[in-house]
Amino acid sequence: MTHQPLNDDTFVPRSRGARAETAVVGIVVAVPEPWAQLLTDWRAKCGDPQAGLVPPHVTLLPPTEVRVADRTVVTEHLAAVARQHPPFDMHLSGTGTFSPVSEVVFVAVARGIGSCELLANDVRGGPLARSLAYPYHPHVTVAHDVSPDMLDLAYTALAELSAEFRVDHFTEYEQAPSGAWVVAREYPLSGPPR
Repeated sequence: MTHQPLNDDTFVPRSRGARAETAVVGIVVAVPEPWAQLLTDWRAKCGDPQAGLVPPHVTLLPPTEVRVADRTVVTEHLAAVARQHPPFDMHLSGTGTFSPVSEVVFVAVARGIGSCELLANDVRGGPLARSLAYPYHPHVTVAHDVSPDMLDLAYTALAELSAEFRVDHFTEYEQAPSGAWVVAREYPLSGPPR
């Protein structure tokens, strides 16, 4: 079992002092239905406080503060990245944990890891260039900030999960003042096949 922490895509509420000149964005591969609702329900069942705020996803760019004045440049950058990458198949299968480094249970990406790595690397360039505190590890968080018995429940109950779907776009989310993440834009993947 891999032990890498997930602090890079953990939900962080905007500070009360955050200025209107900035926005907090995150770039993700959203998990489609019917699996999105299933994973949201499990996150809520485990008592995860982020269940209703953070839709199920694979992070490409963790929460990042950007200047509102730079949003056009960011949009152009993300559209250019999407034009360079082709659609790909993703398979989520089984569970993993970052314990004991970070008390997180996740659904593992079994297929599509390389495509996520390439996409995430390009997304985190240009106006969104940033370093990560930990190595990039694509996954879908299903339990965080919950008791050990709830972590065990999520780990065991979702161990047999298998979800396969085509990824034909990635999504830019923006954090609302309430802390919830809302869709800002979707970027179709239209690059040539690899």
